[in-house]
Amino acid sequence: MNNYLIKKYETPFQIASGALLKNKTRTILSILGVVIGIAAVIIVLSLGQAIKGFMVSQMTSFGTDFIEVEIKVPNTAQTSTENVSGMAYGIQITTLTTDDMEEILKLDNIKNAYAANMAQEVVSYQENNKSTFIFATTAGYIDIDPIGMAEGRFFTDEEDKSLAKVAVIGQDLKQILFGDDEAIGKDIKVKKRNYKVIGILNSKGSVSFLNFDQMLFLPLRTTQKLLMGIDYVSFIFAQVYDNNVASATAAEIIEVMREQHDITDPSKDDFAVITMAEAMSILDTVTGAITLLLIAIAGISLVVGGVGIMNIMYVSVAERTFEIGLRKAVGAKKEDILIQFLMEAIFITFSGGIVGIVVGVGASLLITFIAGALGYTWTFSFTPLYFLIACGVSILVGLISGIYPARNAANLDPIVALRNSE
Repeated sequence: MNNYLIKKYETPFQIASGALLKNKTRTILSILGVVIGIAAVIIVLSLGQAIKGFMVSQMTSFGTDFIEVEIKVPNTAQTSTENVSGMAYGIQITTLTTDDMEEILKLDNIKNAYAANMAQEVVSYQENNKSTFIFATTAGYIDIDPIGMAEGRFFTDEEDKSLAKVAVIGQDLKQILFGDDEAIGKDIKVKKRNYKVIGILNSKGSVSFLNFDQMLFLPLRTTQKLLMGIDYVSFIFAQVYDNNVASATAAEIIEVMREQHDITDPSKDDFAVITMAEAMSILDTVTGAITLLLIAIAGISLVVGGVGIMNIMYVSVAERTFEIGLRKAVGAKKEDILIQFLMEAIFITFSGGIVGIVVGVGASLLITFIAGALGYTWTFSFTPLYFLIACGVSILVGLISGIYPARNAANLDPIVALRNSE
């Protein structure tokens, strides 16, 4: 009894912390639920910004002054599920050609352009073989992409149009096929045909999860005729002189494309024209939706943690009815009991919040390190706002999960509590 009488003169925080320390295992398990939820929120917020930054860097690696023309399934929006699923199920759009690129090049605000296809083949030199992506493009590629040449030169428009069997290779592909030997002037083999290496590109790294350093660059028309057996392209990149009027230029490109493809009904467009600003807007929408989804999933962890705290608080009230009854019998007010149990809930969630922040930041740093080791541009992002959100959410969870059990404890009749605890 003396122990309970002494508690009357302690602060609510001292009483709450003392009660929690007496039941260390139960307290640790309660904190663990909050740690998982808060850590998940921190990881989601941090990686959400990192993913957005990564995707922006991937997009801007091609430059910021371009307009892209892509193939699209008619009667669908470019970003719609119908268009994506149509492409995935094998719908082929064969109307985009180099003739379209030539017409786009005639517009006043177009500085340069290139058309391209991609394929995958095995390239070999003597006993060395590598399955790699082929980037089949026109000569304008090297004037738009800032990658530049490490050795030799890029193929010319004349070589492209004459179906010349020449090749430009990335840094990694050069090392795989030739090692430290000279590559310029050597013949590599693709589908039983020889292609003379005339250039080696500077290192570019991975873009959109494609390693450009392992790519083989071939003239577009050579690839179309000799390797792929087609006469159409997948996309066209156009560089503008003045990016401030990119939207107006995009509208002009749409008119040119409809005229080229004899389209009078806009819903029948078999192409999509996207400016850098529009691409960034789409990116913001996509990353925002993904972040909200992940936050919702992380929020479920917090809800589960809150339910666990509420159950533990109920058990705590049931186990400590004698203590509650005795405290009220010697003068403790309802507010004192209410504050005591709320302090316990807040202590659990706040402690879990602090530990969760540490775990979340640590996990985010680890993911950033792993991504960097794999060659991806991945920036760790953590702002004071994330700290405030995590602490605020943890305290809110403690209040919500603890207020009902705390009220029940505060409303116990001291005589009934003492009698039932005998």
